[in-house]
Amino acid sequence: MSTKIRADFSAIANWIQPDSSLLDLGCGDGDFLEYIRAQKNVQTYGVEISDLSVLACVEKGLDVIQQDLEAGLALFENQSFDMVVLSQTLQTIHETESILNEIVRVGKECIISFPNFAHWSHRIDILLGRMPVSKSLPFDWYNTPNVRVLTIADFEALASKIGIKILDRVILHEGKEIKFCANLLGSLAIYRVQSA
Repeated sequence: MSTKIRADFSAIANWIQPDSSLLDLGCGDGDFLEYIRAQKNVQTYGVEISDLSVLACVEKGLDVIQQDLEAGLALFENQSFDMVVLSQTLQTIHETESILNEIVRVGKECIISFPNFAHWSHRIDILLGRMPVSKSLPFDWYNTPNVRVLTIADFEALASKIGIKILDRVILHEGKEIKFCANLLGSLAIYRVQSA
């Protein structure tokens, strides 16, 4: 397993029950799947599009399906997983409403995390006339995999609009939980949700 664990992994793990089933969408090279399997003895599955990332998962002994999330999750039945995780992937999705509706259909509960574009440092960059580059948004505008930028307030408004119930949230900045002025001071938002 990778020696450097992302700050959001432990926050996400707090919401996952031992011996449950978990689907990680956009699982990358499987670092989170490997981490949660070791922490909670969870039955894990991943979905990833990148050839190299799928190969990395297979080399780690992880169950992974190569698929484009934009095509939907039709191969999964309703409520077929205890938890579905979409970690720092939402901002790369074109069909945002569609994928959110699909994950709450497939998962009894879901965890969604994303970089918060409204963090104060990003606001200053915009005021200075530049697109932000930060730890949570590490790419330049011309080479970013992100197709959307969103804020905590944006996500909560969309969840309400499309019938997604927010069960809990944790807002982080540099690994520390932010409880005050979250949309201004938090750089990473993590939500636990389900279908309303």
